[in-house]
Amino acid sequence: MTSTHAFWLAGRQATGESGFDVTSPWDGTTVGTVSLPTDAQVEEAVAAAYAVRDEFAATPAHVRAAALDHVGRRLAERTEEIARLISAENGKPVKWARGEVGRAVSVFRFAAEEARRFNGGEAQRLDTDAGGQGRLALTRRFPKGVVLGIAPFNFPLNLCAHKIAPAIAAGAPLILKPAPATPLSGLILGELLAETDLPAGSWSILPVPNDKMPALVQDERLPVISFTGSETVGYAIMDSVPRKHCTLELGGNGAAVVLADWASDEDLDRAAARIATFSNYQGGQSCISVQRVIADAAVYDRLLPRIVAAVEAQVTGDPNDDATDVGPLVSEAAAERVEAWVREAVDAGAKLLTGGKRDGASYAPTVLTELPADTTLAREEVFGPVLSVQRVTGEAEAFAAVNDSKYGLQAGVFTHDLQAAFRAHRALEVGGVVIGDVPSYRADQMPYGGAKQSGVGREGVKFAMDDYTYERVLVLTGLAL
Repeated sequence: MTSTHAFWLAGRQATGESGFDVTSPWDGTTVGTVSLPTDAQVEEAVAAAYAVRDEFAATPAHVRAAALDHVGRRLAERTEEIARLISAENGKPVKWARGEVGRAVSVFRFAAEEARRFNGGEAQRLDTDAGGQGRLALTRRFPKGVVLGIAPFNFPLNLCAHKIAPAIAAGAPLILKPAPATPLSGLILGELLAETDLPAGSWSILPVPNDKMPALVQDERLPVISFTGSETVGYAIMDSVPRKHCTLELGGNGAAVVLADWASDEDLDRAAARIATFSNYQGGQSCISVQRVIADAAVYDRLLPRIVAAVEAQVTGDPNDDATDVGPLVSEAAAERVEAWVREAVDAGAKLLTGGKRDGASYAPTVLTELPADTTLAREEVFGPVLSVQRVTGEAEAFAAVNDSKYGLQAGVFTHDLQAAFRAHRALEVGGVVIGDVPSYRADQMPYGGAKQSGVGREGVKFAMDDYTYERVLVLTGLAL
């Protein structure tokens, strides 16, 4: 059964003059109809956020924390309903969608905790020089202004939460644009926020079409832009507004390194299982999914068949089925692009060991070896259930292979050697190094972001709050210190 979804304008429910259908990538059924805001309504939202910015920054911490706690509790209460909604609009298997709801609950909980302790102020004595005698500096953080949050389709609830929760915790008004393919999850967050006592205008959730976004990006009343999505769009936004503060969480082609000491049968079975799961767990549509496996020659021949078997054991099919591991991609066009990239790689000499087949929006979990370095699949982010396995000799060659990429989001290193772990942390040009596991691990409270073309700035609640605010110094004079 489908339903009609309004958007959230300055904290209240509103409808526009037209709408669009959200369809399931699994079976094409209509999941819901979403109302589109008019240009006048978008202007109203921006004007309201700009007008309330000083009031919201001064809102007591307990008020903001209570609102964030409320959203987290309500998400937990409605876990199954919201997980089914995510699965319907995104195609994500419902078991992964439940995990996404759980993560969003944590994001709002972390934000409530940070709201209570953030911006307490740091005092600094200035009488360390004679000219500062009797003076004390107090440094506090204040919002830079209204945040324009732009969220992607692959984690339609949790990545909206990562825009909303830090802004509210920091006292920064927010206008959120959810992805056109998956707006319903973001609108659910609006429904829960509307149950709180946050000031009118402090938040709006607007499913604005992509072709309407340039005007919002350029609006001087929105000095902070937080974008998660493709490299092309992210850098186009940054280049168009060089004087704005932009946080960009972009793509990657995550590497999992298996060093020579990860050599027991138990070690290799675990590595293969983790690689297979996290190459495919969102249909490969995660910026930190495993796209490249870099295995030392000492373990390569024993690891490769294990990876292939583990990938072939992934259950594909209906995302509504609890047994399903891998559902469809977000659209048939996305699956066709993955199909074309794999075909190009095979034509160039790559060996296809399993997968390589498309059925509508679904693409079979795929493993390749001997991938030529100049193919699109080797250089770009596939954002699909495809991985390549590469043989290297020694740690130095493995780390160099990880760094041979324009991206640098996260890397996983399977090793028991603590010294190798610290060498990896120093050598790998990425935002995060995960030891003993795949690059796909993310704790929502830790700093998350990349190096090189993987973006600018960091997500993670406290770190996003830092990003949305700036330091302001108060100097007190005439004190008896």
